[in-house]
Amino acid sequence: MEQIDEQHIAEPGLVVLDITGSDEDTVTTAMKCLEQVWATSGIAPIRRTPGEPGVRARVYADVLRPGAEPL
Repeated sequence: MEQIDEQHIAEPGLVVLDITGSDEDTVTTAMKCLEQVWATSGIAPIRRTPGEPGVRARVYADVLRPGAEPL
């Protein structure tokens, strides 16, 4: 994944979350739950690094803004 720079967290309340899980379903579920709490960048592409266990995704969130309405 690319490096995090000042642009990603330029304002108070902005965070970058790197999510690691054992499988794609787990990571996708985590991203969906975060969408309900905070305004996020949505469901991000899931990446797998050859030779390393698990899968990863990066989500950008604004913890000062509420998320989507519950389904």
